[in-house]
Amino acid sequence: MSITEVPAWKKLAAHVPEVRKTHLRELLKDAARSKSMIAEHDGIILDFSRQNATAMTMNLLIELAKEANVPGKIKAMARGDKINTTENRSVLHVALRAQKGEKIVVDGVDVVAEVHKVQRQIKSLSDAVRSGKWKGATGKKLTDVVAIGIGGSYLGPEFVAEAIRNDPAAAKAAVGRRLHFLANVDPTDSARALEGFDPATTLVVVISKTFTTAETMLNARTVRAWLVAKLGEKAVAKHMIAVSTNLKEVAAFGIDPKNAIGFWDWVGGRYSVTSAVGLVPLALQYGWTAVSKFLAGAHAIDRHLLEAPIEKNLPILLGLFGVWNSSFLGHHTRALLPYSQALLKLAPHIQQVDMESNGKRVALDGSVIPFQTGEIDFGEPGTNGQHSFYQLVHQGRVVPADFIGFRKSQTPVALKGEVVSNHDELMANFFAQPDALAFGKTAAELKAENVDESLIPHKEFPGNRPSNVLLLNQLTPYAVGQLLALYEHRTAVQGFIWGLNSFDQWGVELGKVLAKQVRTQLSASRSKKKAPVAGFNPSTTALLERYLAK
Repeated sequence: MSITEVPAWKKLAAHVPEVRKTHLRELLKDAARSKSMIAEHDGIILDFSRQNATAMTMNLLIELAKEANVPGKIKAMARGDKINTTENRSVLHVALRAQKGEKIVVDGVDVVAEVHKVQRQIKSLSDAVRSGKWKGATGKKLTDVVAIGIGGSYLGPEFVAEAIRNDPAAAKAAVGRRLHFLANVDPTDSARALEGFDPATTLVVVISKTFTTAETMLNARTVRAWLVAKLGEKAVAKHMIAVSTNLKEVAAFGIDPKNAIGFWDWVGGRYSVTSAVGLVPLALQYGWTAVSKFLAGAHAIDRHLLEAPIEKNLPILLGLFGVWNSSFLGHHTRALLPYSQALLKLAPHIQQVDMESNGKRVALDGSVIPFQTGEIDFGEPGTNGQHSFYQLVHQGRVVPADFIGFRKSQTPVALKGEVVSNHDELMANFFAQPDALAFGKTAAELKAENVDESLIPHKEFPGNRPSNVLLLNQLTPYAVGQLLALYEHRTAVQGFIWGLNSFDQWGVELGKVLAKQVRTQLSASRSKKKAPVAGFNPSTTALLERYLAK
């Protein structure tokens, strides 16, 4: 049965006109309502009082979560049920951060024990490299790391690496070390990733579950050639390691299978940052202490998701308002607005987590979903975003937003003679923007300020634009883990409500198949036979012929 048939969905649909009648500036006058729309857990404050929602809306959304059996589906995910039905797989990124002694059994195997075995392997490897025990082919210490992957093998690890880069403890642990990511098959990306690196001091991490991903393996061969040109063929074994489960392909590439660290089919790519995919490059750069704190933060939110009641459950609340804004109020975009430059890679990572997960057209049973699912995610750190796209969100389209801020800066600066510190200046904007979106500015207010009559339409702000405010203490590795898990679980909650599979990604396959056909054509056309372009539609044929022309 479609979720649209359950009573709570129908009640919410009928409730929409009532909500549309009341502006946020009126709703925010109600102190009791505002107080009731704050949830806190483990140092995170979530204020959702600027959502277009009343007490009735909240009751109906909670009812919807229950009728969709969200708590039951969360438990099924956490115990390893094979909820990824199209691939017959468990979905167990929660196991990747489970504590030692916890137990999740899948197909007769305690996966938590397996996870901790791999974590010990990663710690041993990273300790050996960082200490200099593992040296390069010339005897030099390996101080630089190039991590090669794409999609989930790149976006999540880079997000975390940037987020903790200026954390004082992590920064101290990273002194003298450099970490670059290489994802795009464009040779410009490989040139930039290797810029300033010495092969003699570089360790390359090739991240690919199957070790057959076209872009990743071409980049791996490119960097391999760079190493061999300077150090010789034998250097590959000392300077390249793998995160993969395909040991045969790893060995064929020239990497010692002993230097391959694996993961499992129940780890989805975009949910893999807490697996070896993310932990290997992060541990090499920042050491195991920072990594363990990051894992602890994610685990804390995993437990909260499982244990907190719906009305106080942060990921469930975020997911419910995502459904409310997109499925009922018709707002199909979402802005992620962290007021921290360290979170510059949050939006790119969550774009994949959310859009690849919930950008679906059919339900679990294969039936076409009778409404649009998923949201179009984008974002940029404040205050940069304010001078980029905030014009649109204030006076153009309605874009629900998540504002993320911190009480303390990773790198505090207070200049003598300034009215406030640099971080206070940042946070002044953080607190102002959600209110500006909610309240707006009326024509009457502009008239009272003696604004020229002809300019009033241009300076009027409609307001009534919804947002969440997330306030944390400081962006530590632990807090990064919390944020990661919050947004992973928000995505899952929305998928559970909509009744789709948030854990497969068949939509990325067709382009790969067609690219293979084009690749074959390009190879044939550039060979001595100079094969003519054939087998494509007229438009693509014409473009390929122009591309191949001398």
